Amino acid sequence: MAVSYVAVVAVAVSLLLLLLVSWKRWHQGRAKWHVIIVVLGDVGRSPRMQYHALSFLKSGFSVTLLGFCNSRPYDELLQNNRIQIVSLTELQKLPVGPYIFQYGVKVVFQSVHLLWKLICREPAAYIFLQNPPGLPAIAVCWFVGCLCGSKLVIDWHNYGYSIMGLVHGPSHGLVVLAKWYEKLCGRLSHLNLCVTNSMREDLAENWGIKAVTVYDKPASFFKETPLDLQHQLFMKLGCTYSAFKACSEPVDPATERSAFTERDAQSGLVTHLRGRPALLVSSTSWTEDEDFSILLAALEKFEQLILDGESLPSLVCVITGKGPLKEYYSGLISQKCFQHIQVCTPWLEAEDYPLLLGSADLGVCLHKSSSGLDLPMKVVDMFGCCLPVCAVSFRCLHELVKHEENGLVFKDSEELAAQLQMLFSKFPDPAGKLSQFRKNLQESEQLRWDESWKQTVLPLVMET
Repeated sequence: MAVSYVAVVAVAVSLLLLLLVSWKRWHQGRAKWHVIIVVLGDVGRSPRMQYHALSFLKSGFSVTLLGFCNSRPYDELLQNNRIQIVSLTELQKLPVGPYIFQYGVKVVFQSVHLLWKLICREPAAYIFLQNPPGLPAIAVCWFVGCLCGSKLVIDWHNYGYSIMGLVHGPSHGLVVLAKWYEKLCGRLSHLNLCVTNSMREDLAENWGIKAVTVYDKPASFFKETPLDLQHQLFMKLGCTYSAFKACSEPVDPATERSAFTERDAQSGLVTHLRGRPALLVSSTSWTEDEDFSILLAALEKFEQLILDGESLPSLVCVITGKGPLKEYYSGLISQKCFQHIQVCTPWLEAEDYPLLLGSADLGVCLHKSSSGLDLPMKVVDMFGCCLPVCAVSFRCLHELVKHEENGLVFKDSEELAAQLQMLFSKFPDPAGKLSQFRKNLQESEQLRWDESWKQTVLPLVMET
């Protein structure tokens, strides 16, 4: 009886899939200008895939964007009537069973859930998939593409197995399995994009996959922030975070003052405060590939230099982002007894993040690629705001950060502390190294995402 019941269910599901596929094939003419973009992660924290969606929309396509909706996407997407954002259900950690059992249940659930969500969508010419995470999404998207006549495009941001290896070690069974899966299924795609030339070469040599490099580029809203908007942002953040509040009250009660700026009550003119602190910004997803103990150790050395009488400014260090290790590092930060340094870890609204980068004096990047083959998008955004960067060294960083040209590269906390001392000596110094790096970025005529996408991605999807 049970076997008969299972057989009936299997036949019913098969017939339903057949009907859906037949309907999709019948409507295939509508698919040419429709793209499905899949992110098996938080859409709001996947800027590159949001940029892909916006570029497709600007090129006349309609877009369906599937992913977890934990954070708010860009307003441009929410306000466009040619995009449908479909929320995927994120399976929470099971309270019972060993890790490998929990992971297996998660993979099975995501496979069935994603398959159903894709099958129920309008026909599409392309399924664009962010990898990582690619397990189980690559196989599911390929299968749906075979059923519905869609071409699979994988956008390789990194290797998923290398990220898993940071937690479990490279020889762990799950990591070995994930690498095998990624290498096998990665070859099923119609087209592959990747983020660096180093990754393109590695995919070709070690995976047998031909890819096209599409560098991350800043969106148009990443730019230097005018002083009056800086003041508005600082006053807004000062309502929540004490680091942005003024240390002293102005003589005129009608004058607005933040820790960095002041608006004259009569003229409305905004100026920088004399003796203001320097604003240092870092952005993170608080994962194992970023060691923030390096920054904390460098800040301790910087503090000691001030106490020893060096001519250096006070620092406000803002570290933005969400992630699994935030609580751990917040505990370390709370144990520090800084006198001249304030550290705050806000989660900013999407529209405030570019304004903060455009208001800062220096960016710091602690991203160490798990594969050594991807580049930190946060640095791309900082450069879009003409913000000089100190970045920790790894294999392919030279494709983005040019040492002594648009920033500095360091290996450890000692080097970072020395760089902070050099860059902030006699701050703010219009003739100093920090100002020269900013000038180099202003004169570099950086290509923006839209122009780059039209030159690289659009021809690929139009000709195939």
